[in-house]
Formats: sequence, structure tokens, C-alpha cells
Amino acid sequence: MYLPCPKLDLGPHVQRGGEAAVREYELMMIYVPQLDEEGLEAQIERTKDLITGIGGEIEKVDKWGKRRFAYEINDNTEGFYVVIDFKAESGTTSEVERILKITDEVVRYLLVRRDQE
Repeated sequence: MYLPCPKLDLGPHVQRGGEAAVREYELMMIYVPQLDEEGLEAQIERTKDLITGIGGEIEKVDKWGKRRFAYEINDNTEGFYVVIDFKAESGTTSEVERILKITDEVVRYLLVRRDQE
């Protein structure tokens, strides 16, 4: 006896036609304060390469510089803030988050999808 196959739900990441939607994202990262200028640039380049490696397109990199934290995080009282705006297909950002979680130079990060206006 054969049962009918239920309709597959492809989830919110796939639009009609099977193509993934390209969305705009904002990634804020806080790097450890022990990095020198070359080390910070190397980490930013590494993150940019990671984003382009998943098929993303970098729109803007904004370096806020070294700022003091409101409270101590992992024995650090300050860190380098960097914001990267980029476009990528929805669902591909999980790899970026996975790599940032295991990167020792990243104190904290926040990846959000920017609203379409």
C-alpha cells in the first residue's frame, strides 16, 4: 500500500522557484584589544574572505576603533569594534557564525538581517 507523499516545506530560506533570496546583513564584531594594527587588519581581511567565500558581497566596512566595555568580558575591559555590511543568500550565514564562534580574537559578534526599506 502506498501513501501519498506530503508536500515538502522548504522553509523560509527558499523562495518560489527554488532560488535562495539574497538578503542584506550587518555583522558587528568586537576583537581583543591586544591586537596591533596589522593583526586587526588581518582579522578583518579573514572575515571578509569568509563572507566572500560563502558567496557574499561586501558593501561596507566600518571601523569604530577601540572602545571601553560597560562591563568586563573574558578578562577584557575594551576591544576593537568593526561593522561589516554585506549581501548573501539567506541560510549561508550560519557558516560565518560558526567560524566566528571558534575564533579566539573575536570577543563578541552580532549578525543581523537589515530590514528592506
